[in-house]
Amino acid sequence: MRQFQKTAIAMAVTQLAFWSCNAAYGQEVSANTNASNDKNSAVIVVSGQRAALQSAQKLKQDADEVVDSIVAEDIGKLPDRSITEVLSRVVGVTMDRSMSNDPQHYAVEGSGIAIRGLTYVRSELNGRESFSANGGRSLSFTDVPPELMSGVDVYKNPSAEQIEGGVSGLVNLRTAMPFDFKGLKGAVTGSYTYSDLRKGKAQPSGSMLLSNRWNTPFGEFGALIDLASSVSHTRTDELFIEAYYPHTNIEPGKTLWVPRGAQWRSMNWERDRKGQYAAFQWRPNRDFTAALTYFQSKYKESWSEVALLSQETGDRPYDIEVANGKFDANGAFLSGVLSNPKNGGINLNSDRRVSDRRSATRDLALNLQWRISPAWSAKTDFQVVRASTEALDSDVATGIRMQKQTVDLTGNLPRITFDADDIKYLSDPASYYWAYTMEHKDRSKAESKAWKTDLKYDFDHPVLRDVRFGVRLQNRDSRNQNTNPSYNWQAISQPWMLGWQVDRLATLNDPKFAGGATLRGLPNFFGGDVQVPSIIFPDDAVARGYPDSYAKLHTYHDILCAEKGTTCATWPQATFDEKPEGTNYQEEKTRAFYTQLRFGWDQLKYPVDGNIGVRYVKTKSTAYGYTTYNPNLPTFPDAPSVAGLDKIVNITPFATLRNYENDYNNVLPSLNLRMKYNDQLQFRFAAAKAMSRPDFSQMKAYTPLSQTITSLTDANTKVVTITNVSLTGSGEGNPNLMPTTAKSVDLTAEWYFAKAGSLTAAIFNKDLKNVIVNQMYNYEVRDVAGNTQRFVVTGPVNGAHGYARGFELAYQQYYDWLPGYLKGLGVQASFTYVDSKRKLNDGVYSAYCSGGDSASNLNLYINGCDTDGRTFGNMPLQGLSRRTINFALMYERGPISARAAYNWRSRYLSGVNVWGTRDTNGKDTNPASADYGKNNIAWGLPLWQEAYGQLDASIFYNVTEKLRIGLEGTNLTDSKSKQTMQQHAGTFGHAWFVTGPRYTLQANYSF
Repeated sequence: MRQFQKTAIAMAVTQLAFWSCNAAYGQEVSANTNASNDKNSAVIVVSGQRAALQSAQKLKQDADEVVDSIVAEDIGKLPDRSITEVLSRVVGVTMDRSMSNDPQHYAVEGSGIAIRGLTYVRSELNGRESFSANGGRSLSFTDVPPELMSGVDVYKNPSAEQIEGGVSGLVNLRTAMPFDFKGLKGAVTGSYTYSDLRKGKAQPSGSMLLSNRWNTPFGEFGALIDLASSVSHTRTDELFIEAYYPHTNIEPGKTLWVPRGAQWRSMNWERDRKGQYAAFQWRPNRDFTAALTYFQSKYKESWSEVALLSQETGDRPYDIEVANGKFDANGAFLSGVLSNPKNGGINLNSDRRVSDRRSATRDLALNLQWRISPAWSAKTDFQVVRASTEALDSDVATGIRMQKQTVDLTGNLPRITFDADDIKYLSDPASYYWAYTMEHKDRSKAESKAWKTDLKYDFDHPVLRDVRFGVRLQNRDSRNQNTNPSYNWQAISQPWMLGWQVDRLATLNDPKFAGGATLRGLPNFFGGDVQVPSIIFPDDAVARGYPDSYAKLHTYHDILCAEKGTTCATWPQATFDEKPEGTNYQEEKTRAFYTQLRFGWDQLKYPVDGNIGVRYVKTKSTAYGYTTYNPNLPTFPDAPSVAGLDKIVNITPFATLRNYENDYNNVLPSLNLRMKYNDQLQFRFAAAKAMSRPDFSQMKAYTPLSQTITSLTDANTKVVTITNVSLTGSGEGNPNLMPTTAKSVDLTAEWYFAKAGSLTAAIFNKDLKNVIVNQMYNYEVRDVAGNTQRFVVTGPVNGAHGYARGFELAYQQYYDWLPGYLKGLGVQASFTYVDSKRKLNDGVYSAYCSGGDSASNLNLYINGCDTDGRTFGNMPLQGLSRRTINFALMYERGPISARAAYNWRSRYLSGVNVWGTRDTNGKDTNPASADYGKNNIAWGLPLWQEAYGQLDASIFYNVTEKLRIGLEGTNLTDSKSKQTMQQHAGTFGHAWFVTGPRYTLQANYSF
């Protein structure tokens, strides 16, 4: 069915493009006829979404570079609640629907974008750099109110005059200016949004714009104020299946693959986003204009979830039994009853997790433009950006040993059923115990000060148009802090404590440990399609009550230890400190110069114009950090002698403050050519070299070094022999990283057959170098004798290369030649295909996995490892879908304006060895391993996001010329997102997400 839908859409786009050949001529004749028949209608006023498409198309047609745009009317007319969703409508742009760096949680409004399959995206606000304080370099687009934007431009092969930093492309957010309007301009918008899955109250949003300009004896002044506030409450339900483990004890002589359990979660997500924007312009004369702008975005995100999570660690997954089991041809579990009587049941945690984050970005900029003479003009910019963010992530869990699970995986969704005994057991407080707490806090600040000046000289020449050159200076710093420990997991009572530390668990039926947890059901789970029993979960107030609630819960552990007569450590609260592992502080200075020549041959049969230029940029970065060496060397007090002591390296322990300076230069040439076959058909060729600097999180200057000693003891003589000494380290970042670079080539064909009608095609290729991956490198330290010792450090390096290449097709048109009310019908469609490959400079592959889950296990992190210890390898670039489709059906006639937009992207790799699909209890099946058959291998599966598409729609009615009301619908198809996990026995469903439809009622008044 899905393949049929995609094929039908592709056929429809082709057919509509064919119709446009005749329709373009019909539209041209119709326009001429109307103009000649009605002398009073010399100017035809077009408004609404058609005007927005005309403006975006004109920007694309006249641009010097390869660019696609969306203007404000388009943003206002779509049911998109974030800039991220808006950008996903642009050909070649895809949106990540998982939370940032967390594929286990769904992001209703998206979390990031990729352009042509690559995430090296540069973000700007009005042509100036803008960013969020998240350890990266670009803006978190979900933080920005779309209500404040007048347009969004996506440059796919920028020219030399544009600021460097975007290998995949550049996204420029444009705001309105007072001089954009003829005089007084005002607009007020209000809306309410309702979530069909979450229910409850509808949430309000609103915006207000007021702008005016005045002529005075001192020149013309203009002022604009734009305010926006948006609240969104949604819910996400999830079913997920744990990884499959190989079992040889269920059927003799046969390996069967059985998951370690089935679980579910439900998350309530709340977002409060506020934006403030002010702009002032002054034009004392026609040759000089000054502009001052202030932009501020504040973003508050809060979510609370209840989840049932597996704790079947160690050997326990291999003890799971299957009754009434059915398996596929590869021996993979399909349905049956899961139990674990050997361990007292299937060990699970009923978990309450809350997260609160506050972020802000402030941008103050002064722009001066001066026409010095008829030939010379200049403009200069001064800009200050300050960004901050802080968060608390709190997780409190109770534990339960579930007696059995009846699971059926043969349908579209997992089916988990429970009988009366199961339900009674799950509702009994005696079945639960307080299990653990885990807190994490982070805070970050970033600041940038930039100055840019550009000069332009206009030629009076038949070929040369103008020459431009300019300089840009920027100082930027970034400070990111995590609590120490970062994620502070601390047990309250655990089954593995029994017998040696405590005699019993802190069960909820004991008055000493009662309170703070409640039996909760999940009404309307998966929109009523799935039924799950009520579970006792910790209360939301307990998770939000950190640190006081944590301190109380850990007194339960003290009570149990006192009953046993053991001495137990007190709860260590995670705190901010100045220890090197928790702080990442960096400074960066960039100095750039460019020159660019614009030219054109208008007298040729097929006129050609374009630009050629080069940008030179020098980057100097300083990372403040530590290198530490604090070995825990073994001693052998009972050994009569120790052989091989000379192998141990004698290095004095140290924690050295070390500041790393990294300087590099980049020369970035670019060429853009355009040939006009006629006024409607044109072709472009673009070639450029681009660079993207490493994220600040990748350049953290903290490297802990260690020395590991391996020894053997003779059973008879007790003589110890040192067999091996290894010097290793783990670099959480690498301050010496170089930027990723790319050589890009674009070729386009663009047919503009009407003001809002076009058919365009583009082919592109990007050859990537210095791609950052984790690999090993040497780090030198001198021992006490002055000899150089080399530590093998695992960390990020410029260790790979690759490419991304493909093509884009885009088509839009209104069918004005249709009869009657069909005349307002239109279509907008696009298709993108991207092929990519990443190849390591030094290959890392082993057929069998080995070792733990530390960063030094490159085979695990790069190639992925199965639960049976076998490697996968040959992984594609993460986050890259081969195919993306946008299809919108539009209607605009009279007072009615409507749009239905479908967005679809194909399957892509979400991650390898990510939380939820990894552990350290894989079976060692390597025949050459000394640990063959043991369950001690770190494993991590490739996690795939399956193809996903959803339909959004809107309809608006103009009550008067100034008042408009409308209804918007998001995810009207109630689409479900699915993730799968790759294993050697097959590709299995891992997670299913549902968010439900959302509806927005909106009113807009403008004057």
